Amino acid sequence: MHITVLGIDLGKNSCSVVGLDGSGRVILRRRLPRQGVVKLAAGLPSCVMAMEACCGAHHLGRTLREQGHTVRLMSPEYVQPYVKAQKNDDRDAEAIAEAATRPTMRFVELKSETQLDMQSLHRARDRLVGERTALINQLRAFLLERGIAVAQGRRKLELHLQTLLAAEQVTLSPRTRRLIEDMCAEWQALDRRILAFDEEFAEQARSDETARLLTTIPGIGPLNATALVAAMSKAETFGRARDLAAWLGLVPRQATTGGKPKLLGISKRGNVYLRRMLIHGARAALPMLSKGETPLGAWLRSLLARAHMNTVVVALAAKLARIVCAVLHSGKPFEVQVAKAA
Repeated sequence: MHITVLGIDLGKNSCSVVGLDGSGRVILRRRLPRQGVVKLAAGLPSCVMAMEACCGAHHLGRTLREQGHTVRLMSPEYVQPYVKAQKNDDRDAEAIAEAATRPTMRFVELKSETQLDMQSLHRARDRLVGERTALINQLRAFLLERGIAVAQGRRKLELHLQTLLAAEQVTLSPRTRRLIEDMCAEWQALDRRILAFDEEFAEQARSDETARLLTTIPGIGPLNATALVAAMSKAETFGRARDLAAWLGLVPRQATTGGKPKLLGISKRGNVYLRRMLIHGARAALPMLSKGETPLGAWLRSLLARAHMNTVVVALAAKLARIVCAVLHSGKPFEVQVAKAA
């Protein structure tokens, strides 16, 4: 039994395994726990280990790679077309093994332990930001139920609450006042925890060479730089700068048929968190970049003259993604080019 490709359908407790020989024929079908997969792979000669890029795939992939195997991770949406007939775990494992043999398949690079740690920190911070936003919205709703409307903006609400709670005569009932005070204390605790994450990301951006390179790009701060380093194993994964923008879902979605091209809105594929962070960075950098006497500034002013502000922000985010890829490929910091006089 000579297995050339082993397809592994990962589960929380058990995994389905399908082995293919050189001709693509199924010669092995088993259902094993995760440790059983490691033991099975240890007894096999070097072959291709194929998995979907899901939770736990990177850890198992690093373990299999240390045993001398070639690990190939794929996006689940690229594996789906290879599932035959009814869907079950064995069919999924067979589809994974078959998809890994295709010459045009796109694979996901294995992430290191450091990258996974940084990605976990970003996800934890994003959860805290979501909790703070929900808390602020609930505070506004409670105040509005009592006829108190506050202007938009987190800082304006904070100042209004300080003034409201410091006043001697408050229109709130004693129980509601205590509830508002408790929610304000929770808000302050969330602010402290988010600030601690921000300081850690800033320190990481200063100490990591790749992140320090990315922070030279306008609109790319410590948050964006560390998130990009955590998500991208290496720049060589993307053959062109546009591929990174497409991977983040910042390029137009196509609906071309009969030779008639039709471009729609952005595809919104890939990492939602990275795309949102890049768009926020582009929105913050747009006023400064659009005023500069540079080719990028001239391009932005031309876009602003004929397109909506949000469209320009997304276009700038796609441009920043291309610049990120170019900086990583060259290994040199970003330098602003001054436009030549006419």
